Order: sequence, then structure tokens, then C-alpha cells
Amino acid sequence: MKYNIRKAEHKDISDLCELLTHLSGHELTEFEIKDRLKMIDASSIDELYVFEQENQINGVLGFRIRENVEEPTRYGEISVIVTKPETRRLGIGRMLMDFAENRARQLGCKGTWLVSGFGREEEAHKFYTKLGYKITGYRFVKSIG
Repeated sequence: MKYNIRKAEHKDISDLCELLTHLSGHELTEFEIKDRLKMIDASSIDELYVFEQENQINGVLGFRIRENVEEPTRYGEISVIVTKPETRRLGIGRMLMDFAENRARQLGCKGTWLVSGFGREEEAHKFYTKLGYKITGYRFVKSIG
């Protein structure tokens, strides 16, 4: 399978809208994606990659560096990972996860981690545990605005 994992570009906006809508569960506009790309361009810790195959974008990976305060280490956070529904179970997710882990190694990280919501136990959580990820806690969120 010939493919390329590369940094997302503005030409990918419509594909990013589609992929990130699958992940979020609500439709994202091109304006929202342009805004996110602008944020990523200005960030020193965030990166966004696309999985391109035969001139089609079939997956997206968000990656960021997380520095730890309590110990002098850093981790690579997989902030987004999603593939098109029709291309699932073809190995694209695994290739994106491998890419993230290699990126973390390149940047001197101790490991990688991600957050995955409830309701994804049947697919995503099984996928992550199959790749060696372990559940280590809960995320607590409070809306303030």
C-alpha cells in the first residue's frame, strides 16, 4: 500500500471537515477548520498530519508535546486520531499511531498517551489496548463559560 503521512495543509480543509465531523459528532465548518489550522501554525507544541493515499485523505492525526511538571519528562499526546469509516480496519489507524510514537521518540518523549471518551469501548478502546495502551485514570472536565 503506497501512502504518505504529511502535515495538514489548507488544501485539505474539506477533508479535515469530514474527518473531524466523524470524530466530534457534529458538523464542523471550513471556517472552524481554518481557525484550527491557524492555531496549530502558531503553536510550538501542536502538529496536525493527514494520511494520504492515492490522492485521497483517509485519516488525520493530531499530535502535541506535553511537558510534565512533577518530573522532568515529556510525552507525545495523540490529540486527534480518526479515519474515514469506509477505510477502517485497513491498518490506517495503526500506521498513524506508529507515526505518532515515532514522532514522540524523535522529540525525546518518554511515551505517548491519549484521551478517549466513553461510548467508544467497542471500537476505539479495544484498538488502543491492542496496541499496548493502558487505562490509567479519568479526565475531569468543568465548563466555566
